[in-house]
Amino acid sequence: MMLLQTAINQFIPVNVRSYIMSRLKSYFFGTVADVSSLVTLTIPEFWENMGRNKLYDAVKEYLPSKISSANKNLRVGMGGGKKIAMAIEGGESIVDVFDNIKLTWTCSHQKDQQQQASTDFFSRRQPIPSPTQSDARPMYVLSFDENDREKVMDSYLPHIVNKYNAMKKGKKVLKHYTRTSGVWQSSVLEHPATFDTVAMEPELKNAIIDDLDRFLRRKSFYKRVGKAWKRGYLLYGPPGTGKTSLIAAMANYLKFDVYDLELSGVHSNADLMMSLRNTCNRSILVVEDIDCNSEVQDRSREDGDRALKRQFKRFTLSGLLNSIDGLWTRSSEERIIVFTTNHKDQIDPALLRPGRMDMHINLSFCTVNGFRILASNYLDVQSHPLFEPIDRLLKKLQVTPAVVAEELMKDDDADVVLSRFINFLERKEMGGDGMKDVGDENEIPLCRSNKIEIEDDETKIPPSRSKKIEIEDEDEDEDFNDDEYEDEYEF
Repeated sequence: MMLLQTAINQFIPVNVRSYIMSRLKSYFFGTVADVSSLVTLTIPEFWENMGRNKLYDAVKEYLPSKISSANKNLRVGMGGGKKIAMAIEGGESIVDVFDNIKLTWTCSHQKDQQQQASTDFFSRRQPIPSPTQSDARPMYVLSFDENDREKVMDSYLPHIVNKYNAMKKGKKVLKHYTRTSGVWQSSVLEHPATFDTVAMEPELKNAIIDDLDRFLRRKSFYKRVGKAWKRGYLLYGPPGTGKTSLIAAMANYLKFDVYDLELSGVHSNADLMMSLRNTCNRSILVVEDIDCNSEVQDRSREDGDRALKRQFKRFTLSGLLNSIDGLWTRSSEERIIVFTTNHKDQIDPALLRPGRMDMHINLSFCTVNGFRILASNYLDVQSHPLFEPIDRLLKKLQVTPAVVAEELMKDDDADVVLSRFINFLERKEMGGDGMKDVGDENEIPLCRSNKIEIEDDETKIPPSRSKKIEIEDEDEDEDFNDDEYEDEYEF
């Protein structure tokens, strides 16, 4: 064999040997030319350190429309209880035809794509094992002929993105994302709250809607003034005043997905930054009960020991501030950031300044108008003789909308429910049980006021004891000015 190999190398030219080897490969393993001209594109769920891959989301929505009777291995499920969804399973392929080009899609995992150890000419390719690790991330693989590379890159992939955008505009299923082990997990957002059902003062509700509408239509304005296209809201007030319901109403009104971020699960500034990078545009980032996190509490009140401990924390307030309005936000669009708190005065002023929390919305105890909305929602009653004594009691007591809603659910008969509710309020008026009497009719306590503060100055605005809404009315043709109020309305 050694003499034969030496003789072949000496007397047979290289070109002839290459031709003979190619013919042998064709005989044993098929046409080599077909394999060598095949181009493969891998589309992972996350693009290295740049966050979520938008092309992956587009392909994920596009491919189910190409499933045919030839596909025998499928994955099915039902989202939102409305429609059965299908997707290809690992190992299954979908053939798509675009402009007379044949394209083959497969679903795979990152751990599948390992280099095969054997390069021996006569060894057969071993089957690729399926992933068993829970951290294997899904991805799509597109295969096509080398001659069609330019058309695929310039026409086919943009075609998929355009189809995806059209589907989102047509009918979007809202998603609620929660963070588990550093990865966002999604579920269908089915919260029924809308601005029609949220129990709050009409002027307060209209002011929020007007601000959201103005935010949506000002893309060119934000770009012209050099600001990131985002808006920050702080919802503060006692527990049970409807902060979560208002967030759901905002999501349903804007058709934005919701990302629920729990700061206690964030281990470092880098972890927080990566989590925010993996969120999508047209979304609401929610951080509830932010006052419960020691890192965002007012630093002017802390003692020396607490300040020293803060220095050794991996997750810091500066990291949160940079994540909210740092350089990464310049590449994101149509973002809403909502913080909720029961104690606004405990939060560090640096987090509350304009540009981070643009609107401060006080959600307080149930008012007469709020009760009317709840009565319409739960009892389908718009007017009733018992409304008058209820209004009188609500003006004297501090009762949260959550408590009122619970009382209205105790019976189906409106007369019975309203009578029991009056007795409930009278007992509270006589015995207290945590609900305070207003006292002086000429003084409206702070906790009963529904207020929006739009702060455009770093000077902290003292809390007002009147029902007040300050609304910033910016016009696209006017210069952007963060240092003055343009319109102020008193209610």
